[in-house]
Amino acid sequence: MPESRARLTDPRVLSAAAPRAWRVLRILRRHGVLRAIRGRDHWPAPEAVRAALEELGVVYLKFGQVAALRRDILPSAYVAALETLHDALPPLALESVREIVENELGGPIEVRFSSFDPHPIAAATIAQVHGAVTSDGRRVVVKVRRPGLQRLIAEDAAVLTYLATVAEAVHPRLRALGLVRMVHEFRATLVRETDLLLEADTIRRFRRALEDRPGVWIPDVVNDHTTAAVLTMEHSPGERIDRYAETHPGEARGLADRLATIIVHQVFETGLFHADPHPGNVFVLPDGRICLHDFGMIGALSAETSEALLAVLEAFVTADGRGLVDAYLELGLVGGDVERPALERELASLVREIHARPLEHISIGKTLEAVLRIGSEHQVRNPQELLLLARAFIISESLMHRLDPALSVLDVFRAELERVRARRLAPARVAERAVRVLREIERLAERLPDRMDRVLGRVAEGDLGRVHVPALEAAGRRASRDLERLTGAIASAALVVGGALLIGLGGLHRIVGDVLLGAGFLGTLASAFGALWERHR
Repeated sequence: MPESRARLTDPRVLSAAAPRAWRVLRILRRHGVLRAIRGRDHWPAPEAVRAALEELGVVYLKFGQVAALRRDILPSAYVAALETLHDALPPLALESVREIVENELGGPIEVRFSSFDPHPIAAATIAQVHGAVTSDGRRVVVKVRRPGLQRLIAEDAAVLTYLATVAEAVHPRLRALGLVRMVHEFRATLVRETDLLLEADTIRRFRRALEDRPGVWIPDVVNDHTTAAVLTMEHSPGERIDRYAETHPGEARGLADRLATIIVHQVFETGLFHADPHPGNVFVLPDGRICLHDFGMIGALSAETSEALLAVLEAFVTADGRGLVDAYLELGLVGGDVERPALERELASLVREIHARPLEHISIGKTLEAVLRIGSEHQVRNPQELLLLARAFIISESLMHRLDPALSVLDVFRAELERVRARRLAPARVAERAVRVLREIERLAERLPDRMDRVLGRVAEGDLGRVHVPALEAAGRRASRDLERLTGAIASAALVVGGALLIGLGGLHRIVGDVLLGAGFLGTLASAFGALWERHR
């Protein structure tokens, strides 16, 4: 029985999910959301979905916010509605806050803090934030996690999994949305987001990544006042960037340029980026530096992904349709069922269409979103990091346009990308990469002779390629001979690769490489003739 059907018939799952699921179903029915099971023609209005999720509470609010990332699958109207989900909740009573802080920090709140503002700065789904002053006089902000979240997440995630499984079983077309997989990813994300120690670690990583970057500041974590349920950080004496720009109109363009510089640096230089740079999370300090807040939603890119994305954006800003296709496919997310010619035609058409618009109407984020949507329609599997990146670009571009409505975001990002590429091509950076490559080759060359000696020893003993597995021998001699030929072929390929590497090193290594290369080719020919002989026996 498939795993999804097994979950449906597991009595423990049914009994645990039934009461909460019944309440959820009634709310979804009242808002018309259940009609979606009948097919896309019966999908409810986006506003109805948003209202239902808000009524269902904390976990469903967060699920809607995570689902809004799926710009490559969901229609834009649903994405827009889900992004406006109201995540502000009534504040916790001061008695509850005091109990949590004292239990987590191990003592009376008056001992840890000389003052603690009873009125929260903000009260959201996961936590609420208070201003305070530590006992040694430091101004801080204290983020306090709401109680009972772990139990609530476990219960509602079980209900969501059950409902998603039922929906996919009743209407197979919904499987294209990957509802069950989305729920599993969401639960893992939400569990991480509720662990404030992980957020503290993320803040430290950002500080290290941006410590040498002028014009940006990240508040530090107060380690001895931080636990999994309480996060204490330095106070930021700044002002929201949009409000700062209103009172300092002459600095708006410079702030927009600086914001673009920070975003490009994060993505392409550090690989770690803030995925929610809306005005409430971007402040300006009195000295003009930009300060980032709230690291609950971040993205992390490998060096290879960062390089491929740089090539994608470079191809876009230069209107190179073929280059865009090549760079996108180099991300390594293409399965065997992708029709590449059709994908190439649609992406090339997208580039032509977008570059026919005026520069001020071109959005890097929305273009990346369109690329991901086309890829998803052609069975390209877009990882969450790319979805987060598209969102980060869209939010930051909107903010930059608020700062300077006449700004050409494409020109700003093009200039930043050119600087990134120039830095990567600088002699010192090229030499650094070359040294890393040479070290890898050196380590390979040091290990290779010993490994090749063992392989040649087995060849001399006539033991190469023999596989002794009683279970397989019991299945018949033919299977055993097939395995022997396969093992021999793999060993021959290893000899060819090793020989080619040694030849590239020159000198005495070339002689040994020639020998190994010859042995590899002979082994390959022997395997091929053996297979032909067996076939014609």
